[in-house]
Amino acid sequence: MKLFRKYFILLMVFLNIIGFSGCRKNYSIEISNNPENFRDIFEIFWNKMNANYVYWDIDTTNWDNVHIKYKPLFAQLDIKNYADIKKSIQYFNEMTDGLIDNHYYINFLSRSIADSIVYPSFIRKHKEPGFHFPYTYFSIDTNYLDKNYVLGVDNINSINGVPLTVLSGVIAGKILFFSSNHFSLYKSYKSLGANSIKPVLQYFFNELSDLPSNIRGIIIDVRSNQGGDLSDLNLLVGHFIDKPLHFGYTQSKSGNGRLDYTPWIKAFVNPQLGAKKITIPIVVLADNVSASLSEAVVMALKVLSNVRFVGETTWGATGPITTQEIFNDGSFEIPNFLRVQTASCRFKYLDDKIYEGIGFPPDINIPFNINELSSNRDTQLEKAISLLQ
Repeated sequence: MKLFRKYFILLMVFLNIIGFSGCRKNYSIEISNNPENFRDIFEIFWNKMNANYVYWDIDTTNWDNVHIKYKPLFAQLDIKNYADIKKSIQYFNEMTDGLIDNHYYINFLSRSIADSIVYPSFIRKHKEPGFHFPYTYFSIDTNYLDKNYVLGVDNINSINGVPLTVLSGVIAGKILFFSSNHFSLYKSYKSLGANSIKPVLQYFFNELSDLPSNIRGIIIDVRSNQGGDLSDLNLLVGHFIDKPLHFGYTQSKSGNGRLDYTPWIKAFVNPQLGAKKITIPIVVLADNVSASLSEAVVMALKVLSNVRFVGETTWGATGPITTQEIFNDGSFEIPNFLRVQTASCRFKYLDDKIYEGIGFPPDINIPFNINELSSNRDTQLEKAISLLQ
């Protein structure tokens, strides 16, 4: 469980949506904001999920049956009894275990149970064949790069103690390579202070803006990258295009009703200043723990006709998360007891499919192979290289 907590808190926000803000919803829950018993806690939780959760029309969880079954169970619990508090965590796990929102996560604010979590997608993923934890590829993949590669490590913009690490260089004199273990590139790139990430990004972006004649292809590696800052979507993918790239749609809640939705709104990636359209072949690498913004990067790049996706089906956490001040749905908190993370709106890809809870599939499936990696061989990267030679 400690390993899970260290490596598997997904990063939430990945879309910058302009031109729409949700109407503020007024909850008609006659309950104190600081509940003093489990009866009130359950009612607040059920009602806020009923109004805030954005996948009710496609989720198979029967939320009305949840209310019928668990209302009397919570009413029997004593909020001052530690055994009952622990029992409530079991109930929260049971109520939410089928939710398709792969960002969905509950952490508990009470000190006595602060080490407890509810994370349905992790439980499901952990049982799937081929599941693996995030892997650090840098130490192996530098062996494939020519000697003049650039590597940056930023401990300030770390996530859960894992520093931002960015690598770029050339493979065999003809393939431009870029990888990042999470997304907080924009902060480092725009920072006024010196850091080791900015030179790596400047090198990569300079190469893209004036591709050397020897470069035949590009590899973008977001394997084991669990997402991050929404600004990075434009910063990275925006260097491959010369006009706005329509890659999907977003939709949020419009009212308190379970099925109150706004119209679908187009989602774009915007080109960066001075960017040029990249026409040479591109391979993007992702694995089954690539999540959130990483999935957005993969899906956006896949709209381009010269891109192939190699690796594993991604995590399936595609719904953007932001504050209630913008959409007034999604994540919420029950003071002094729990905090719920859930999508603020949902994302539909350009093919009209919602990949939430499913994951985005590769064009060429190459499973994670720990035995080969232990022998300093990266079979997924080798496949990407072979496609570009």
